[in-house]
Amino acid sequence: MRITRRRFGTLALGASSFAALPAAAQAPVTLDVLYCFPSFARFHEPVAKLFMDANPGIRIAFRAPAPSYDEGHQTVMRQALTNQLPDVFYSGFHLLPELARTLARRGQIIELDALLAAEGDTFRRENYSDRILALGRVDGRLYGLAFNASNPILYYNIDLVRRAGGNPDALPTSWDAVIALAGRINTPAEGINGIAYDVHGWPDGWLFEAMITQAGGSLLTPDESAVGFDNEIGLAALRTFRRFVTEGGMQLIDWNQSRQQFGAGKIGIYAASPANLAQITGLVGDKFTLRTHVFPITDQEKGRIPTGGNAAVILAREEAKQRAAWTFLKFVTGPEAQKVVVEMTGYLPTNLRAVGEQFLGPWYRANPNALTAVRQADRAGPWGGYPGGNNVRIWRAQRDVITLVMRGELTPEAGLARIVAETNALMRSG
Repeated sequence: MRITRRRFGTLALGASSFAALPAAAQAPVTLDVLYCFPSFARFHEPVAKLFMDANPGIRIAFRAPAPSYDEGHQTVMRQALTNQLPDVFYSGFHLLPELARTLARRGQIIELDALLAAEGDTFRRENYSDRILALGRVDGRLYGLAFNASNPILYYNIDLVRRAGGNPDALPTSWDAVIALAGRINTPAEGINGIAYDVHGWPDGWLFEAMITQAGGSLLTPDESAVGFDNEIGLAALRTFRRFVTEGGMQLIDWNQSRQQFGAGKIGIYAASPANLAQITGLVGDKFTLRTHVFPITDQEKGRIPTGGNAAVILAREEAKQRAAWTFLKFVTGPEAQKVVVEMTGYLPTNLRAVGEQFLGPWYRANPNALTAVRQADRAGPWGGYPGGNNVRIWRAQRDVITLVMRGELTPEAGLARIVAETNALMRSG
């Protein structure tokens, strides 16, 4: 059944009564769910089991996960043309506007405002902050509920910091200081590299955007007609990327290799998501002292860091599946599921109740490295995208140029000019 915007209000009003019925009163429903990154099975699977235990009338069937947000987005956009969409999809925040606008025109995505309103003001206030809900809004309408949220942090090998003369209790807060410390850590004769900031191989533009927005810049001009970093901020970002290599001892290896190398004690400073915290902590074990620290902000007044992660959206066509999907979205963004996700990863919780003593409070006290992302949450901004429908192609083109700059095969000035020209052209041709 195709849901239009006119009929959605009727469906939403029915959602609250559906939720009130016991699961046994419903005909069994199977939800077809697609998420991104195969490694995320470590929390999607147990969350789904908890959900099915609590809702025996609803079964979760996962499709093979997409390798990245960008590839998952492309898959769903293709499946929209053949009506083979999953019932629920976890969309990267930066791609949600393109996804929602495209599928809304085709009547293939459900707006969630009325469904959330039907749950009552108390439910909304107790579970979701305005900032978290904003992550799932496009053009003022709520299309997704934030499931994972993160902001970039720096991981430090404190043993290497001490050996290089650094102060573990006063870790760097500027990029110049980070690069200087990385340069002192860098010891090629011992196979130790100073830093890894893997923007050259990152599967999406998150780390690139972070370097732009932390300096007070933006991806787009105010009218969204062109890139907004064709200026000194964009040039400084590319120069910094090159300095990571020339001054900080960075090796241009695969981003997964960097995580393994950091865990093995071969990299001093590693920029990544807090979602990797549990994995990195396990890799490090007792080999060295691990500490996380805030992402440096150049512009203390306007600087922001993009909120990475994804929002769960409902693409189901049948009414019974749409209602079951709403029950699923409420659960995966609820405190019980968020406790599982955060403890397994290090992501920021997207539910207000999740930080309470019944859920994550004791865990945060026992895991102070997880608090870094929480401490810089006031710096969090949206994860932006580009108009025109070419977001994936744009990042891949940008990444190719960034790699050339980091290798020294292209100057930062020439690299910026090329990124600007190619990005503007791809926005216009979308």
